[in-house]
Amino acid sequence: MTEPRRIDPLHGVTLQAMIEHLVERYSWEGLGERIDIRCFTHDPSVPSSLKFLRKTPWARAKVESLYVHSATHPRKTKAANAALTERERHANAEQTNEDHE
Repeated sequence: MTEPRRIDPLHGVTLQAMIEHLVERYSWEGLGERIDIRCFTHDPSVPSSLKFLRKTPWARAKVESLYVHSATHPRKTKAANAALTERERHANAEQTNEDHE
């Protein structure tokens, strides 16, 4: 038998795409709070970040780790939270009705 292939979440994702995704999700300020490196905290830009991260393996590893985490744990939107809350209320009401029968 062949071993199942492991899925690499970074396969085909460029460093630039990772940075742009993280900035969109967290903003530069939020990214700098999560990964405290100057290219994110002092006059940040995608080109300066790329230049630094390509030369600094430990910093790139942190960016890749945060990217994988954020890509595998998408944020719930307010609408999704509202729908979930509505479903929970409905489920709780049904459970209450069953308990009273």
